[in-house]
Amino acid sequence: MAYDDLRSFLSTLEKEGQLLRITEEVLPEPDLAAAANAAGRIGEGAPALWFDDVKGFTDARIALNVHGSWANHALALGLPKHTPVKEQVEEFARRWDAFPVTPERREDAPWRENTQEGDDVDLFSILPLFRLNDGDGGFYLDKAAVVSRDPADPGHFGKQNVGTYRLQVVDKNRLAIQPVPVHDIALHLRTAEENGEDLPIAITLGNDPVMAIVAGMPMGYDQSEYEMAGALRGAPAPIATAPLTGFDVPWGSEVVIEGVIEGRKRQIEGPFGEFTGHYSGGRRMPVVRIDRISYRTNPVFESLYLGMPWTECDYLVGPNTCVPLLKQLRAEFPEVQAVNAMYTHGLLAVISTRKRYGGFAKAVAMRAMTTPHGLGYITTVIVVDEDVDPFDLPQVMWAMSSKVNPADDVVVLPNLSVVELAPAAQPAGLTSKMIIDATTPVHPDARGNFSTPTKDLPETKDWTAKLQHLLSQARA
Repeated sequence: MAYDDLRSFLSTLEKEGQLLRITEEVLPEPDLAAAANAAGRIGEGAPALWFDDVKGFTDARIALNVHGSWANHALALGLPKHTPVKEQVEEFARRWDAFPVTPERREDAPWRENTQEGDDVDLFSILPLFRLNDGDGGFYLDKAAVVSRDPADPGHFGKQNVGTYRLQVVDKNRLAIQPVPVHDIALHLRTAEENGEDLPIAITLGNDPVMAIVAGMPMGYDQSEYEMAGALRGAPAPIATAPLTGFDVPWGSEVVIEGVIEGRKRQIEGPFGEFTGHYSGGRRMPVVRIDRISYRTNPVFESLYLGMPWTECDYLVGPNTCVPLLKQLRAEFPEVQAVNAMYTHGLLAVISTRKRYGGFAKAVAMRAMTTPHGLGYITTVIVVDEDVDPFDLPQVMWAMSSKVNPADDVVVLPNLSVVELAPAAQPAGLTSKMIIDATTPVHPDARGNFSTPTKDLPETKDWTAKLQHLLSQARA
């Protein structure tokens, strides 16, 4: 099932027992974030959370942890909620092959119901804002889809970026935005500033569940997130035209904010409790001036808790990081079997591959580090054989413990780029990267004693299925 807006998805989550309504009155701080934090600690079947009785707010509707479990992630893709994570990744990769799917333009978007413009813009009157971690420097919009266009080629639909970037609320009509240098919006902003111009943007909140997934995907610069959303949904993504910028925005959004990133202006932004499990400090970041807000009547404010993994962020950007890396690597190395880059948004990746010749695994790892995502994120790559499941960590640990000779199989590459948010970087934005080759050596590499490996018995597969069936019956 393809969801056109957040509300229809929340209805499905409730029907599936994956949305929990909190009926008691809660404090905006610390209760909201603490509840979302706790959801990440109660297991892989955690529900989305709904709050509508928040002290100090007369009319709040807040959704948290919407993608915060593998059950919810499966439902977002229209899969049964018990679909195993490996199957979700495989289905994600299968649907990728349908890309591109042309979006469907619609009129009468629900967010056109209400408008604030110019001096009347007041973000605080529309959204029930709260801090996510007690050390945050302010309120954040952290699950928005931000739309921008390439100033040098504004008519190119594929170069219109839809990305997730953290936004700190500075004032009723001002935001600070963090455009990480490797991301598309940073390229757009650089072009605009070189031309002495502001960069128009549209910020959409409360989007359909697949739009939230694709907005965090490391796609090619000229690949459209809307066309990818259609592939993942199995139906064209519904879009509408934003009234001020003319940009293409999701049809079903709760709130659409339009304005500009003001050229060559900077504002202190941060600290913020990040996906790395650490606070990022305050930095001078570009400033967004809000010129228009369009919003649904009684809008739902969807927010994303980030902190020590795992949180909703890790479920949200798990498969959508693994699959682009898999597809980009396979385009040049068809031997690559699977990629697990679900750990801290792919700062670490585990890759399984066949080998053509000695040293091949290290070449695959180096290519992973130079993909669009790898340039800014991947700091460690573990490469395993094709018969090792990179999603099965005991198998990965076995490969590392039995096949790695540190003198020959560990490669450290100094002074490479990484996002400034990576806490181990020194200085920020620069780090050493590491390759661990945990594959079996092949000719002409003749090291070690790997000639007589044990294999699963031929009957093991059938017995695995039989035992799983017996266990499910016993627990029913």
